[in-house]
Amino acid sequence: MKLLRIMKAEALPGLKLRLTLDDGRVIERDVGKLLRGPVFEPIRNNPAEFARVKAEYGTVVWPSGADLDPDVLIWNGPPPEPEHAAANTGRKPAQSR
Repeated sequence: MKLLRIMKAEALPGLKLRLTLDDGRVIERDVGKLLRGPVFEPIRNNPAEFARVKAEYGTVVWPSGADLDPDVLIWNGPPPEPEHAAANTGRKPAQSR
C-alpha cells in the first residue's frame, strides 16, 4: 500500500478542508472535532486563521505551527492495514473507505 500524502489544502466553511492527495484524488473532511486543545484555539475560533491552512510535508499546517496527522485526515481515522499484515495478526483487513 502506497503511503498517501496531502499536496494541497483549502479551507471551506464550517471547519472543513478540501484536500488534494498525491494520487490526484480530492477529498473533503470536517476537522472540527480534531481541533482540540490550546494550540488549535485560535484556528478553531477565528475563520480567518483557519483559512490560513496550507499543505506542507504531506499534511496540513497553520502558520502557528499547528498541524494534523495526515493519515487521520486522509483515511478519516487510522489507515487500513495491508492484507499481509492482517493475515499475520489474525485480524481482518480494514475495509476501504
